[in-house]
Amino acid sequence: MAVFALYVQSSTYACPTLASVLRFAKAALLQHHQLDHIFFYQDAVQAIVAGIDLPADEPDSAALLIAFCQQHDIPLLYCVTAAEKRGFATAAAPARAGFIAAGLAEFAMRLDAVDQVVQF
Repeated sequence: MAVFALYVQSSTYACPTLASVLRFAKAALLQHHQLDHIFFYQDAVQAIVAGIDLPADEPDSAALLIAFCQQHDIPLLYCVTAAEKRGFATAAAPARAGFIAAGLAEFAMRLDAVDQVVQF
C-alpha cells in the first residue's frame, strides 16, 4: 500500500481535471492505497470558487470531489496565495465549503508523510 498526495495545478474548468482527480482517487482507494491530501495550486484554485455558474449539462465536478473527500476524510487544501492572486477566497467571496486554506509550506511539510505525489 502506498500513501499518495495529489497535486493539482491545471485549470479545473477548461479541461476535465477534476474528473481525472476523482477517478484516480477512487481507483487508489479501491486498490487499498491511502490519500493523504489533495492540494490545489496555480490555476487549479478555480475549483474553490463557491458561486460558479456551470452550464446545465455540465456536472459539478468540484461538488462530486468534495463529497467523495468528505466521505473518506481526505483534506482538500488550496494555496491561499494563488487564490488571492486570482481574486478568489476573499472576505466578500469565501472559498467553497470543503476546501481548506493552506500554503506551499504546509504542502511541503505534508509530503514527508507520503510515498508518491501525482500531479494533474
